[in-house]
Amino acid sequence: MVKAILFDFNGVIIDDEHVQCAAYAEVMKPYEIDLTEEDYFSRMGMNDRVFVRSVFEEAGKPVDDQILDSVVGAKTAKWRESVMETVPLFDGVDNFIRKCANELALGIVSMAKREEIDLVLEKTGLGECFSVIISAEDISTYKPDPTCYREGFRQIDLHRIAASHLPMNHDECLVIEDSPAGVMAGKAADLRVLGIANTVSSDKLKAAGADAVATHLDDWMPETLRRVFV
Repeated sequence: MVKAILFDFNGVIIDDEHVQCAAYAEVMKPYEIDLTEEDYFSRMGMNDRVFVRSVFEEAGKPVDDQILDSVVGAKTAKWRESVMETVPLFDGVDNFIRKCANELALGIVSMAKREEIDLVLEKTGLGECFSVIISAEDISTYKPDPTCYREGFRQIDLHRIAASHLPMNHDECLVIEDSPAGVMAGKAADLRVLGIANTVSSDKLKAAGADAVATHLDDWMPETLRRVFV
């Protein structure tokens, strides 16, 4: 029975993958790099620094820590400009999160920067729903490596134990992911995964190992999750 959920962030809670892509494309132009959507989406699951290094190396451009910091910082500034006016949450995801928070322990496991996660949670008022947040600053690896979800499970289990619950089994913690790399990370951490077809097709999520796939999270209730993931 599902007792906790670990959400990915970009592509699951906030509909900003295209915002991120456009921001990166703009700040990479001065380095004579023409970032395409294919370049961006083929690297889903990477944190910002790994992403930038990968793009620069593929383009044959020199990259060091100073360049990494500059490009990532500029991207975040562009992203912030885009989301400050209206946070592009997926339709109904806030309702789904609040429904689940009434009955389950919730966490976020993302390769996004913590400042980006915190900004969205603050502006939407959803911060109160999450007891654990794992961000890019907390993990040295990136998806599909399972380290992030192993740590997310450890922390949300400790949170429940502190609230006088018994320790969870791995099959009682559900991951919600939109990318094949994220699905593979959740499965490799011995957790069950609900894929959400916001970014790639259901077939790609199933091929990556998703136990089930949804097209709209607000169609689901906590009881639905318990029945599907028995």
